[in-house]
Amino acid sequence: MNNLENKDKPTNEQSGHVAEPAMSAAAAIDGVAALRSVFQRVNQAAEKAGRASDRIRVVAVSKTKPVSLIRQVYDAGHRSFGENYVQEIIEKAPQLPEDIEWHFIGNLQSNKVKPLLTGVPNLVMVESVDDEKIANMLDRVVGNIGRKPLKVLVQVNTSGEESKFGVEPSGCVGLAKHVKEACSNLEFSGLMTIGMADYTSTPENFKMLAKCRSEVCEELGIPEEQCELSMGMSGDFELAIELGSTNVRIGSTIFGAREYPKKK
Repeated sequence: MNNLENKDKPTNEQSGHVAEPAMSAAAAIDGVAALRSVFQRVNQAAEKAGRASDRIRVVAVSKTKPVSLIRQVYDAGHRSFGENYVQEIIEKAPQLPEDIEWHFIGNLQSNKVKPLLTGVPNLVMVESVDDEKIANMLDRVVGNIGRKPLKVLVQVNTSGEESKFGVEPSGCVGLAKHVKEACSNLEFSGLMTIGMADYTSTPENFKMLAKCRSEVCEELGIPEEQCELSMGMSGDFELAIELGSTNVRIGSTIFGAREYPKKK
């Protein structure tokens, strides 16, 4: 899953786009260096846990970041990128190479499913399925447009925070079973969670997701190694790897602080 290649940074001519202002170029170079640093930290955390680092996917979360910066990270050899908002991903994806493997990691509303799936043919995974309604909608649209089965993760609210989306841990088995048995156009691929913002309960959140995986795999009769755990972001991905994460979602550590439009 670790797909960053060790190769020289290409020039703007090689990467197929026009040179940007000096500040933007510097930011892009920093993004590539930051990505390499993240992979070093992933390798160290995996080694500490006695795990193979190539079994851990790094999803570079490019929320609010420009296409030019994503392209620089792509040109460094990375292929897994994630977005939180449908409008952003359907605007960015057509401007970038088709071999990018896009992950949608934000809350998904039913009316956004068709634009997402038709606008991003190279969407490989939706990580935020949190109820049967959205699972059914994804299943129906995937079937209607005739694309190959879509990998999905069931999002679990392991912290119990009302501000977070996700099915309660007690409901994850039922939802996973629904996806696997009732949604033939979806491929149940595992579970996702978001740790506490202040990290106070993050170890317990991650351990809870691992417990949910054990229960799901026992109910569905599948080996745990075939059920992914997507947990860990910029502030806690090393801990997540130590506790079994196979998919870490790294944004600001690679791309810098979010750049939200100023309110007028």
